[in-house]
Amino acid sequence: MTQSVFPFLMFNGDAKEALTFYSSVFKDFNLISMKENDGIVLHAIFSIKGQQIMAIDNTNGDTHHFSPAMSLFVTCANEEELETTFTKLKHNGTVMMPLAPLPYAKKFGWIADKYGVNWQLNLHLDKDQEPIF
Repeated sequence: MTQSVFPFLMFNGDAKEALTFYSSVFKDFNLISMKENDGIVLHAIFSIKGQQIMAIDNTNGDTHHFSPAMSLFVTCANEEELETTFTKLKHNGTVMMPLAPLPYAKKFGWIADKYGVNWQLNLHLDKDQEPIF
C-alpha cells in the first residue's frame, strides 16, 4: 500500500543541516529525494524505520517554530538504540522528559532537538508485548 499521509516538517533555512544530522542519529535513515536551489531545500523526502517524512525550508521570510503538540514517536528495537538515539538528539536540544520507565514502556523519553522537532522515544516493556502505540 502506498503511504498517503506524511509528516511534513518546515525548517527555517536549516533543512539540509537537519537531514544530515538525522542521518547520523538513525541507522535506518534513508534520503529518498531532495530538490535544492542555492542551498535551500525546496522539497525532500526521507524515511526513518520505513516511515516517510517530507521536509522543506520556509522561503516566505516568516519564522515558524515546531510545537510539542506535534511530535514524531519512534519505537526503538532495544535499549542500546533508545539510549544512543536519545543522547544524539538531546545534543543542543531540550529534554522534555528524561528516559524513565512508564506503565506502558520499559523506557520512554521526549526531546525537542536542536531544530525544535519533537521526538518521543519508546522501548516496549518486553519483545512479545503488543504495542500500545
